[in-house]
Amino acid sequence: MANAPVQRMSQLMAKTLRDDPADAEVLSHKLLVRAGYVRRTAAGIWSWLPLGKKVLANVERIVREEMDAIGAQEVLLPALLPREPYDATGRWDEYGAELFRLKDRKGGDYLLGPTHEEIFTLIVKDQASSYKDLPVILYQIQHKYRDEARPRAGILRGREFLMKDSYSFDTEDEGLARSYALHREAYQKVFARLGLDYRICAATAGAMGGSKSEEFLAPAEAGEDTFADCPNCDFAANTEAITYGLKPVDGSEVPALEEIPTPDTPTIETLAAHLGVPASATLKNLLVKVDGEIVAVGVPGDREVDLGKVEAHFAPAAVELVTAEDFVGRPDLVRGYVGPQGLGDKVKYIADPRVAPGTSWITGANKEGTHAKNVVAGRDFEVGEYVDVVVVQEGDPCPKCGTGLKLDRAIEIGHIFQLGRKYADALKLDVLGQNGKPVRVTMGSYGIGVSRAVAALAEQTADDKGLCWPAEVAPADVHVVAAGKALQTELALDVSEKLRAAGLRVLVDDRAGVSPGVKFTDSELIGVPKILVAGRRSAEGVLELKDRRTGEREELTVDEAVARLTA
Repeated sequence: MANAPVQRMSQLMAKTLRDDPADAEVLSHKLLVRAGYVRRTAAGIWSWLPLGKKVLANVERIVREEMDAIGAQEVLLPALLPREPYDATGRWDEYGAELFRLKDRKGGDYLLGPTHEEIFTLIVKDQASSYKDLPVILYQIQHKYRDEARPRAGILRGREFLMKDSYSFDTEDEGLARSYALHREAYQKVFARLGLDYRICAATAGAMGGSKSEEFLAPAEAGEDTFADCPNCDFAANTEAITYGLKPVDGSEVPALEEIPTPDTPTIETLAAHLGVPASATLKNLLVKVDGEIVAVGVPGDREVDLGKVEAHFAPAAVELVTAEDFVGRPDLVRGYVGPQGLGDKVKYIADPRVAPGTSWITGANKEGTHAKNVVAGRDFEVGEYVDVVVVQEGDPCPKCGTGLKLDRAIEIGHIFQLGRKYADALKLDVLGQNGKPVRVTMGSYGIGVSRAVAALAEQTADDKGLCWPAEVAPADVHVVAAGKALQTELALDVSEKLRAAGLRVLVDDRAGVSPGVKFTDSELIGVPKILVAGRRSAEGVLELKDRRTGEREELTVDEAVARLTA
């Protein structure tokens, strides 16, 4: 904020560290702790120290400004929520173990909000009665809570995190499309202002529901999402959202199914080696349980099953791998030798589109130590449902143009959904239409990970010396360093006040008893874009200005430094 008091490091509640935290795995975790931005309170729960809070507030400000610019109205809803609305939509059960559930002293059920679709829907139901009250976009910047099984990577994957969530309410699908487009454009402006490198990728809706969905992904080694990027066209998608069409082939010339002895070959690797065939010639049949019922998933033997895609397909049903106990009392299921041609009606069979009608395979014969060859899809077995369930690999053809895809890791920083009427139907959100009859409202849901954006910026912009913030989100505009002597400290404080009066946010290292080397190291670790040093030429009133990102340096008088930094 312009004309804010100079922040003196001698008074700053933050201690820098020379060594990485023992539990830190990713760069942002290491540097945000070492530079005194955050401290761990518990697994997946973080405290923001003064420097970190300034960065977080800057991200909030940018998000807020761009949301306000599209006419969105800010509200603040509670984090502690009643069970009933989530029962109405089914999400009290669908969220499973990720939901923080608690009871009040009277035994009433509550939750800590993981996301707020239900509550926003009820707010609009209470406040809007006519089509004249719509369209409307409401948003908040609020903490969310999810009981992550393995919180890791510092603030990237926490159990408490700060998020901007907004919701659009329209009376028609065309209005929803306009609200969606407004958010898409606003998000592009937000991430451009933040200085993030990002991709807009097609995505699955998951537990949120709805139709169209896109993710904003920031490429980074620490990312938990994998996305595919086509080098030849504009196609980009989360790998979980990539699907391929079914392309049947002519299998009429394939000989009849033939069983062959294959002792001690319960895996694709042992089978391929025994027969001297490539793994791609075999059919892998993975057994899973969907709400307790066994389902077989068929994919080419050289591919892996993407369990995330399987879970998304069957959501909200619970999906888990079978165990040895599941084979007990099931003579139709021979472990390591399962083939689709012998499953009958007791086991549902789904397959990847690569197992197209007419394709021929080597697969289990449903007998111990035996496989079958010339097993043709559509002739010897039927596929109950085709679902794209393989893990996408580097070089797989682009669904749009056929060029080999490139894969990269990324951090999800934003997600936009066209929800449609899922929540309006569950909570009966209607308004009076132009014809005097009730109209069911259609909704969009749009999220930005505010605290995740801080981590993503740290991952993308840091170097081997420390953090290196873009100017608009940095905790200060300039970091003034007094090399140590009284004259240098006096000059540093004097120029700091002049810079503050000129409207800059100033952090000054005026610590006594701290060596110049430590101060210089800390200034690079903390990562303010401009570093102004009162050093060896302080007696002449000359300072050294350093650009944190490029390392470029120049010597300036006090007046020149103020003019340069405020230009």
